[in-house]
Amino acid sequence: PRHRGATVSTPAFRRCAGFLAAFAHRRAATTVPLPGGFAALDDAFPYSHDDNQILITGPTDARALPDLADTHLGHLWHRLITVLDPHAADACAPVLTAAGYEHAVILVMTHAGTPPAAAPHVHDVAHARLRPALTRSWRTLLPDAPADAVRQLVERRTARLRGADTVHFLAASTPDGQVAAWADLYLDRATGTAQIEDVRTADVHQRAGHGDAVLATALRRAAESGGTTRFLLAEADDWPRHWYARRGFGVTGEVHAFLRA
Repeated sequence: PRHRGATVSTPAFRRCAGFLAAFAHRRAATTVPLPGGFAALDDAFPYSHDDNQILITGPTDARALPDLADTHLGHLWHRLITVLDPHAADACAPVLTAAGYEHAVILVMTHAGTPPAAAPHVHDVAHARLRPALTRSWRTLLPDAPADAVRQLVERRTARLRGADTVHFLAASTPDGQVAAWADLYLDRATGTAQIEDVRTADVHQRAGHGDAVLATALRRAAESGGTTRFLLAEADDWPRHWYARRGFGVTGEVHAFLRA
Protein backbone atom coordinates (compact mmCIF):
# COMPACT_ATOMS: atom_id res chain seq x y z
CA PRO A 1 0.00 0.00 0.00
CA ARG A 2 1.02 3.59 -0.56
CA HIS A 3 2.59 5.26 2.45
CA ARG A 4 0.05 7.61 4.03
CA GLY A 5 2.21 9.83 6.22
CA ALA A 6 3.26 9.79 9.83
CA THR A 7 1.01 8.41 12.54
CA VAL A 8 0.17 10.78 15.37
CA SER A 9 2.17 9.44 18.31
CA THR A 10 -0.36 9.24 21.14
CA PRO A 11 0.47 7.85 24.60
CA ALA A 12 -1.50 4.68 23.82
CA PHE A 13 0.37 4.15 20.57
CA ARG A 14 3.73 4.74 22.27
CA ARG A 15 2.87 2.11 24.90
CA CYS A 16 1.98 -0.40 22.19
CA ALA A 17 5.07 0.36 20.12
CA GLY A 18 7.25 0.12 23.20
CA PHE A 19 5.71 -3.23 24.08
CA LEU A 20 6.34 -4.56 20.55
CA ALA A 21 9.98 -3.49 20.67
CA ALA A 22 10.53 -4.97 24.13
CA PHE A 23 8.82 -8.23 23.16
CA ALA A 24 10.98 -8.62 20.03
CA HIS A 25 14.13 -7.87 22.00
CA ARG A 26 13.33 -10.38 24.76
CA ARG A 27 12.15 -13.03 22.33
CA ALA A 28 15.29 -12.90 20.18
CA ALA A 29 18.12 -15.37 20.65
CA THR A 30 20.56 -12.62 19.57
CA THR A 31 20.21 -8.85 19.30
CA VAL A 32 22.52 -6.36 17.59
CA PRO A 33 22.23 -2.63 18.39
CA LEU A 34 21.84 -0.47 15.27
CA PRO A 35 21.39 3.27 14.71
CA GLY A 36 17.75 3.92 15.61
CA GLY A 37 16.93 0.34 16.56
CA PHE A 38 18.25 -3.20 16.61
CA ALA A 39 18.41 -6.49 14.75
CA ALA A 40 16.54 -9.40 16.37
CA LEU A 41 17.80 -12.80 15.26
CA ASP A 42 17.22 -16.48 15.94
CA ASP A 43 19.23 -19.04 13.99
CA ALA A 44 16.83 -21.78 15.11
CA PHE A 45 14.10 -20.35 12.86
CA PRO A 46 15.70 -18.97 9.67
CA TYR A 47 12.43 -19.28 7.73
CA SER A 48 10.61 -17.03 10.20
CA HIS A 49 10.47 -13.34 9.27
CA ASP A 50 9.31 -12.33 12.75
CA ASP A 51 12.30 -14.02 14.37
CA ASN A 52 14.88 -12.49 12.02
CA GLN A 53 14.34 -8.81 11.34
CA ILE A 54 15.46 -5.26 11.94
CA LEU A 55 13.27 -3.06 14.11
CA ILE A 56 13.48 0.72 13.91
CA THR A 57 12.30 2.39 17.10
CA GLY A 58 13.60 5.95 16.67
CA PRO A 59 15.31 8.38 14.30
CA THR A 60 17.62 6.65 11.83
CA ASP A 61 19.45 7.22 8.56
CA ALA A 62 17.00 5.63 6.16
CA ARG A 63 19.56 5.60 3.36
CA ALA A 64 21.74 3.20 5.34
CA LEU A 65 19.00 0.64 5.98
CA PRO A 66 19.31 -1.46 2.79
CA ASP A 67 23.01 -2.05 3.46
CA LEU A 68 22.37 -2.72 7.17
CA ALA A 69 19.75 -5.30 6.23
CA ASP A 70 22.14 -7.00 3.82
CA THR A 71 24.82 -7.06 6.53
CA HIS A 72 22.71 -8.47 9.35
CA LEU A 73 20.14 -10.49 7.40
CA GLY A 74 22.33 -11.48 4.48
CA HIS A 75 22.45 -15.12 5.55
CA LEU A 76 18.69 -15.39 4.99
CA TRP A 77 16.56 -15.49 1.86
CA HIS A 78 14.38 -12.67 3.18
CA ARG A 79 14.80 -9.17 4.59
CA LEU A 80 12.25 -7.71 7.00
CA ILE A 81 12.48 -4.20 8.43
CA THR A 82 9.73 -3.17 10.85
CA VAL A 83 9.48 0.55 11.58
CA LEU A 84 7.77 1.31 14.90
CA ASP A 85 8.62 5.01 14.93
CA PRO A 86 5.99 6.86 12.85
CA HIS A 87 8.27 9.70 11.85
CA ALA A 88 11.05 7.37 10.77
CA ALA A 89 8.52 5.59 8.54
CA ASP A 90 8.14 8.74 6.45
CA ALA A 91 11.83 8.69 5.64
CA CYS A 92 12.14 4.91 5.28
CA ALA A 93 9.26 4.27 2.90
CA PRO A 94 10.66 5.86 -0.30
CA VAL A 95 14.17 4.52 0.29
CA LEU A 96 13.11 0.94 0.98
CA THR A 97 10.51 0.70 -1.76
CA ALA A 98 13.13 1.97 -4.22
CA ALA A 99 15.41 -0.81 -2.96
CA GLY A 100 12.81 -3.45 -3.87
CA TYR A 101 10.99 -3.84 -0.55
CA GLU A 102 7.23 -4.38 -0.39
CA HIS A 103 5.53 -2.02 2.05
CA ALA A 104 2.71 -3.17 4.34
CA VAL A 105 0.85 -0.89 6.72
CA ILE A 106 0.01 -2.67 9.98
CA LEU A 107 -2.71 -1.15 12.13
CA VAL A 108 -2.33 -1.00 15.88
CA MET A 109 -5.88 -1.54 17.14
CA THR A 110 -6.82 -1.03 20.79
CA HIS A 111 -9.92 -2.29 22.55
CA ALA A 112 -12.27 0.15 24.23
CA GLY A 113 -15.09 -0.58 26.62
CA THR A 114 -15.86 -3.46 28.93
CA PRO A 115 -14.27 -6.77 27.89
CA PRO A 116 -16.73 -9.59 27.15
CA ALA A 117 -17.06 -12.61 29.39
CA ALA A 118 -14.58 -15.44 29.02
CA ALA A 119 -15.78 -18.52 27.16
CA PRO A 120 -15.99 -21.70 29.26
CA HIS A 121 -14.45 -23.88 26.53
CA VAL A 122 -11.29 -21.75 26.16
CA HIS A 123 -8.30 -22.71 28.29
CA ASP A 124 -4.54 -22.31 28.55
CA VAL A 125 -2.78 -25.03 26.60
CA ALA A 126 0.79 -26.18 26.14
CA HIS A 127 2.51 -25.76 22.80
CA ALA A 128 2.45 -29.52 22.29
CA ARG A 129 -1.36 -29.43 22.41
CA LEU A 130 -1.43 -26.82 19.65
CA ARG A 131 1.20 -28.41 17.42
CA PRO A 132 -1.08 -30.62 15.25
CA ALA A 133 -3.57 -27.79 14.58
CA LEU A 134 -0.78 -25.30 13.85
CA THR A 135 0.87 -27.72 11.45
CA ARG A 136 -2.35 -28.29 9.52
CA SER A 137 -2.99 -24.56 9.39
CA TRP A 138 0.45 -23.69 8.02
CA ARG A 139 0.32 -26.50 5.46
CA THR A 140 -2.96 -25.06 4.19
CA LEU A 141 -1.61 -21.51 4.06
CA LEU A 142 1.73 -22.51 2.48
CA PRO A 143 1.07 -25.70 0.49
CA ASP A 144 4.37 -25.48 -1.41
CA ALA A 145 6.59 -24.70 1.59
CA PRO A 146 9.34 -27.17 2.52
CA ALA A 147 8.60 -29.40 5.46
CA ASP A 148 11.34 -27.73 7.50
CA ALA A 149 9.80 -24.32 6.91
CA VAL A 150 6.45 -25.51 8.25
CA ARG A 151 8.17 -27.09 11.23
CA GLN A 152 9.96 -23.84 12.07
CA LEU A 153 6.79 -21.75 11.74
CA VAL A 154 5.10 -24.10 14.19
CA GLU A 155 7.97 -24.41 16.65
CA ARG A 156 8.89 -20.71 16.68
CA ARG A 157 5.96 -20.20 19.01
CA THR A 158 8.09 -21.56 21.84
CA ALA A 159 10.38 -18.52 21.53
CA ARG A 160 7.43 -16.27 22.34
CA LEU A 161 7.52 -17.54 25.91
CA ARG A 162 10.60 -15.34 26.39
CA GLY A 163 8.93 -12.20 25.07
CA ALA A 164 6.92 -11.05 28.09
CA ASP A 165 6.61 -11.72 31.79
CA THR A 166 3.29 -13.50 31.18
CA VAL A 167 2.49 -15.44 28.01
CA HIS A 168 -0.71 -17.43 27.54
CA PHE A 169 -1.45 -19.83 24.69
CA LEU A 170 -5.25 -20.01 24.59
CA ALA A 171 -7.33 -22.54 22.70
CA ALA A 172 -11.02 -23.26 22.18
CA SER A 173 -11.79 -26.96 22.19
CA THR A 174 -14.73 -28.85 20.72
CA PRO A 175 -16.70 -31.31 22.90
CA ASP A 176 -14.63 -34.17 21.48
CA GLY A 177 -11.36 -32.43 22.38
CA GLN A 178 -10.25 -31.00 19.03
CA VAL A 179 -8.48 -27.62 18.99
CA ALA A 180 -10.87 -25.39 17.06
CA ALA A 181 -9.28 -21.94 17.46
CA TRP A 182 -6.36 -20.34 19.25
CA ALA A 183 -4.71 -17.06 20.19
CA ASP A 184 -1.76 -15.75 22.18
CA LEU A 185 -1.94 -13.27 25.04
CA TYR A 186 1.15 -11.36 26.16
CA LEU A 187 1.08 -9.23 29.32
CA ASP A 188 3.31 -6.56 30.82
CA ARG A 189 1.82 -5.82 34.22
CA ALA A 190 4.26 -2.98 34.93
CA THR A 191 2.88 -0.86 32.08
CA GLY A 192 -0.64 -2.34 31.99
CA THR A 193 -0.15 -3.38 28.37
CA ALA A 194 -1.52 -6.55 26.79
CA GLN A 195 -1.16 -7.79 23.23
CA ILE A 196 -3.42 -10.38 21.61
CA GLU A 197 -1.71 -12.12 18.73
CA ASP A 198 -2.33 -14.83 16.12
CA VAL A 199 -6.10 -15.23 16.49
CA ARG A 200 -6.91 -18.08 14.17
CA THR A 201 -9.62 -20.71 13.62
CA ALA A 202 -9.00 -24.13 12.08
CA ASP A 203 -10.55 -24.42 8.64
CA VAL A 204 -12.88 -27.26 9.62
CA HIS A 205 -14.26 -25.25 12.55
CA GLN A 206 -14.99 -21.93 10.82
CA ARG A 207 -18.19 -19.96 11.50
CA ALA A 208 -18.96 -21.68 14.80
CA GLY A 209 -17.97 -18.82 17.10
CA HIS A 210 -14.64 -20.27 18.21
CA GLY A 211 -12.64 -17.23 17.08
CA ASP A 212 -14.97 -14.98 19.05
CA ALA A 213 -14.53 -17.24 22.05
CA VAL A 214 -10.73 -17.06 22.16
CA LEU A 215 -10.73 -13.30 21.48
CA ALA A 216 -13.27 -12.66 24.24
CA THR A 217 -11.35 -14.81 26.69
CA ALA A 218 -8.07 -13.08 25.87
CA LEU A 219 -9.66 -9.66 26.42
CA ARG A 220 -11.18 -10.73 29.73
CA ARG A 221 -7.92 -12.28 30.91
CA ALA A 222 -6.02 -9.13 29.94
CA ALA A 223 -8.41 -6.85 31.82
CA GLU A 224 -8.40 -9.04 34.92
CA SER A 225 -4.58 -8.94 34.92
CA GLY A 226 -4.47 -5.14 34.83
CA GLY A 227 -4.17 -4.68 31.07
CA THR A 228 -5.60 -1.21 30.57
CA THR A 229 -4.08 -0.92 27.09
CA ARG A 230 -5.27 -3.98 25.16
CA PHE A 231 -4.18 -4.16 21.53
CA LEU A 232 -3.59 -6.32 18.51
CA LEU A 233 -2.17 -5.88 15.02
CA ALA A 234 -4.08 -6.13 11.74
CA GLU A 235 -3.01 -5.48 8.17
CA ALA A 236 -4.57 -2.32 6.79
CA ASP A 237 -5.67 -3.96 3.54
CA ASP A 238 -6.98 -7.26 4.89
CA TRP A 239 -10.45 -8.26 6.13
CA PRO A 240 -9.66 -9.09 9.81
CA ARG A 241 -9.38 -5.39 10.66
CA HIS A 242 -13.12 -5.07 10.02
CA TRP A 243 -13.86 -8.18 12.08
CA TYR A 244 -11.92 -6.68 14.99
CA ALA A 245 -13.62 -3.30 14.56
CA ARG A 246 -17.02 -4.95 15.02
CA ARG A 247 -15.73 -6.32 18.32
CA GLY A 248 -14.74 -2.99 19.80
CA PHE A 249 -11.25 -2.39 18.43
CA GLY A 250 -10.30 1.00 17.03
CA VAL A 251 -7.20 2.15 15.16
CA THR A 252 -4.67 3.80 17.45
CA GLY A 253 -1.75 4.04 15.03
CA GLU A 254 0.31 2.31 12.39
CA VAL A 255 3.57 0.45 12.17
CA HIS A 256 5.24 -0.23 8.84
CA ALA A 257 6.70 -3.47 7.59
CA PHE A 258 9.09 -3.59 4.65
CA LEU A 259 9.76 -7.06 3.20
CA ARG A 260 12.04 -8.24 0.43
CA ALA A 261 11.85 -11.94 -0.29
